[in-house]
Formats: sequence, structure tokens, C-alpha cells
Amino acid sequence: MFSSHDRDRLRKLAQQQLEIHNSPVNQARIALWKRHNAFRGTRPMIHIELDTFADELIPARLECESPDARRLETELLQKTINLTEFDDDWVVPDYFGVEWEQWFRPFGWDVRTETAEDANGNRLGHCFVPVIEELEQDEDKLRPSDFGVDKEATRRHMELAQEAFGDILPVKMIMSSPPVVLTQQIVHLMGMENMYIAMMDDPERFAAMMDRLAEDYLRFFAYLAENDCLYPTTGFELLRQGSLCFTEELPSTRPASVKEIWGFMDSQETVSVSPQMFHELIFPSYKKVADAFGLLSYGCCEPVSAVWDDVSTLTNLRKVSISPWCDEVFMGEQLRGRKTVFHRKPSPNFLGLTGTLDEAAIREHFDHTLQAARGCTLEFTQRDVYTVQKDPARVRRYVQLLREEIETHWQG
Repeated sequence: MFSSHDRDRLRKLAQQQLEIHNSPVNQARIALWKRHNAFRGTRPMIHIELDTFADELIPARLECESPDARRLETELLQKTINLTEFDDDWVVPDYFGVEWEQWFRPFGWDVRTETAEDANGNRLGHCFVPVIEELEQDEDKLRPSDFGVDKEATRRHMELAQEAFGDILPVKMIMSSPPVVLTQQIVHLMGMENMYIAMMDDPERFAAMMDRLAEDYLRFFAYLAENDCLYPTTGFELLRQGSLCFTEELPSTRPASVKEIWGFMDSQETVSVSPQMFHELIFPSYKKVADAFGLLSYGCCEPVSAVWDDVSTLTNLRKVSISPWCDEVFMGEQLRGRKTVFHRKPSPNFLGLTGTLDEAAIREHFDHTLQAARGCTLEFTQRDVYTVQKDPARVRRYVQLLREEIETHWQG
């Protein structure tokens, strides 16, 4: 049970979310997303990902007192701040979504890290403590992966939301696109150096390890399906790498298998690997998992242009990340006229560095993308910004600059 103060605060935010959902601007942008994801859009879509700088904006707005209420309050605020403060194209749903609390432990191991701190106790970074160092001697450590769902914790969270404001804002179970990042899991267990050495010294065992991990993820998805833990990914649900799932290509009823949902994959950890080595040791296991999804979003910060020969063969690929390290011109040539979104991730430096915005440099950066992606279906997601100097107006101006450049220079 919540205090009357906390309950009133949550109900007020729930009512505000419903009103914002029904607002003309939100409804118009929902329609834009649907056309965009169907490759019938009229302009590029824009999203500023809040996650990495949320601590600068959300805590100061919290008014609830209990931890459970503050968690719900935070989730409600995060649903609307993009539209109300940034004026990007992120849209507000007419429900409060709850996702299963689940876990996947690769080969049954917990990830161990060591963290450095400065004189003030602030974390500066971390390194992974290897569980597996050499594949031949540690082969017995490649046990079946452990996974599951904490239904009790999930249902408690859902019941708290329902009790607080479910009569105002419907509460329902949802799911985001499942992320499968095989090489990240390997790095977490081996460390980067050990992984690279294993790829060179013991490629057959390395490829076999990758395949076993891919098979474990497929078993995990089968477990989710058997336990009624799969939900549609056809609307407001998060599509990994900062996008939305709106689509008519997948069923909007409860999916029977992972083949009926969006998925996400990337391989940032192999940026130093040659395209040939990626093709031989990495891509086969990636393709095995990718083919299991109905639709796929691929890539993060890695330059996908370097391994496009492989990635381009994924027939369910609908969005591909064009990071600051990617060859934009090349990818524009490859995606022009193709039903795969040129999902641009601009450099975070322009928004995240201290001082005033360098508007001329920002416009030039955007214009390069608008030129490279002409004739493509283009989407911008600004990620990896860790500070906006606690100033949402700074973000709003950044979005305005992008809208102006799109209006002036976009050739769809």
C-alpha cells in the first residue's frame, strides 16, 4: 500500500501520460512512426535516448517517498519527458508496460568485474575477471547456460502499478525486442585479450563455443514461449538501439514463438577482427540466432560497413546501426531503395561536451548524414550522451537544429 501522498502523485502522472498520449502532436507522430517503419515515411525520425543522462533530469523531479513508489514514478516520468522537454519524435503509449524480470547466465557463470575508483569514490571504469582463459584447458567450464524468469517479482511490480493507477492508465505485460549479443557475453567471461588469442590459436574450439552459446539462446527463447512469456513487438515497445517496434509485418496477438517478434544483435567486441575472421568464426552463430527472429535490428557502435557482406544477407534485417565509425557514404549506397532503415547514431560529442552548442558544427555533421542517406529510409537516434549539463533546453535546441536541417536538406 502507498501513502496518500505517493498515490496522489502517481495518479497525477498517470493521468498526465494518458492526456499526452491523446494529444494531437503525439497522435501525429505515432502515425509518422507507422509509416516510417513501413518504408512509406515522409521524413527522418528523431529520438534522443534519455537513459545515459537520466540521472541529471529525473531525480530532481521525484516527489514520492517509498522506494516502490519512486520506481513507478521514475518509469512514468521517463515515458513523457522526451515529448514534453526535448520535442523529439519519441511517442507516449496509452498504457503502463511491465516486462518480465528475467536472467541469462552464459554457460552458467556470473560475470565478475574489478572496478577502479577516484579519490572521491567515483567509478572510473572496470575490467572483467576471466572465468575462461584457454579453451582447451577450460572446456569443462562451458556448461549449459542458466536462464529464467522471476514471475513473483514481476507480478508484484505489476500489482503495485495496478493498485496505484490502473483505473486511470491500463497496466499490461509487454516485452522489448530481446537482445542477443554473443561476443559481449564471451568477452564478459574471457576478457578481450583472451578472446582474441583464442580466435587465433584455437579457432575450431572458439567457433564451437560460439555455436553452443547461440544454441543456448534458442533454448531460452523456447523456454519463454513454453512459459507464455512472449508478447507482441508491433507498437510502442522498445526496439533495441533506440527505436520503436511499430510494424504490420508481425502478429499483434500473443506470439507463439520468437519467429513472430523483433530481435536485436550487435558485435561491438569484434571491431578489430578482420572481415574474413568475422565471416568464419562469428557470423555463423549470429546468423543462426538472427534467422530465428521475425524481424531484426542490427548493430551498435561497431562500423557495420566493414562486415556488410555478411550482415546484408540477413533477410529479416529491417534496421541497421550507422555509428560514428561507420562509412556513411558506403552504407547509403547499399541501403538506397532497400527495405532496411539507415539508423544513424550521430557523434555524442556535439551534445555531450561542456560549453555552448557548436551549432555550425552540428549542422555540418547532420548535413553529411542527410547527403549520404539520400534515397534511404533514415532515422536518427542520439545515444551515449552522459551529460547535458542538467539542461533539457540544450537537448531541445539540438533537436530543433536537426529538424531545421532536415527541412532544408533532406531528399527522401
